[in-house]
Amino acid sequence: MKTKVAVIFGGVSVEHEVSVISALQAVQAIDEDKYEAIPVYISKDREWYTGEILKDIENYKDLPALFKEADKVVFEQESKGDIVLRKKEKGIFSKGVITSVDVVFPVIHGTNGEDGSLQGYLELLGLPYVGCDVASSAAGMDKVMMKQILRDARVPIVPYEWFYATDWHEDNDQMKQLAEKVGYPVIVKPANLGSSVGISKADDPDELEEAIELAISYSHKVIIEKMVSDLTEVNCSVIGDYEQVESSVCEQVLSSDEILSYADKYQSGGKSGDTKGMESVNRIIPAEISDQATAKVKELAEQTFKLLNASGVSRIDFLLNDQGDVFVNEINTIPGSLSFYLWEPSGKDFRQLTDELIQLALKRERERQSIQFSIDTNLFSLHSKGSKGK
Repeated sequence: MKTKVAVIFGGVSVEHEVSVISALQAVQAIDEDKYEAIPVYISKDREWYTGEILKDIENYKDLPALFKEADKVVFEQESKGDIVLRKKEKGIFSKGVITSVDVVFPVIHGTNGEDGSLQGYLELLGLPYVGCDVASSAAGMDKVMMKQILRDARVPIVPYEWFYATDWHEDNDQMKQLAEKVGYPVIVKPANLGSSVGISKADDPDELEEAIELAISYSHKVIIEKMVSDLTEVNCSVIGDYEQVESSVCEQVLSSDEILSYADKYQSGGKSGDTKGMESVNRIIPAEISDQATAKVKELAEQTFKLLNASGVSRIDFLLNDQGDVFVNEINTIPGSLSFYLWEPSGKDFRQLTDELIQLALKRERERQSIQFSIDTNLFSLHSKGSKGK
């Protein structure tokens, strides 16, 4: 019997469309002899859908027509413990069960999918899932949390400061002093978004103000980083879990400006309407850096993955300067296109990659089943003096 894999994608995120592309790539790569891939699409208005129509990227050009053909669904736990996708009709749960689900393959980039919220929901359902758990997803998504963990472990990162949007509204001058402390030029980022959304460079206080206003339109937390001069951007993917990890070849990403933009990532390297996702980025594989730098990047990639207790596949992004320094920039716990193109040069094709990721999820579930999460006691029987327990 085939393992039923629900591939969840879309979601309420600025990376919604990128998620659709990555997920459909994964669906096509999943081994049909071993698994049954079930697409589960979350629309921007938070409705969940399934159906074969969701497997064709062309159908997303007309969403109203797609929604009419697809089945609106919810996850539900049956009395015997199985998790199923049940039809949802006009806000009332129908009796129609579409399919059971054995494991979930989340492919939602950014907010509500890569930040631990979806993982927490799946934990409550008792569904095994591919990738990082709640804590590592949250830490990887929040750039401030990630940097604090790496800093404490003496992993090289660029100088940075951070603050909340409310701090900016209450005292602009003090927040500008943080940029002075870091030293211009700086990069200003929303602390919990990906795909280069809301990121800009500032050379002076006027540009800083514009950059911060942009960042806080996407996030309530902002980070200011020292800009690396003579920058080379290098990425490396890591697969595994707390017991064993493996790093991929390195890629050198070519940007059209000083910052790798959303357009560089998803609208370059292909024709208009290209749906290759991160695979289409202008890049050099393997990266044209020294053997010493390559070894350092791979070492730090694996160290970062372990420090954050990551699982599944991640992509760690690095900044290199002309003096030979290597800085960890960020981790992407659900990377665009699942970074499959970084594994192909070493002989691991996309089908093998998805198989390994599903097996890692099932392994973690087996381990979790050996852990005791509750104790057999009736605390209420000990209290006979009312609900206050006095």
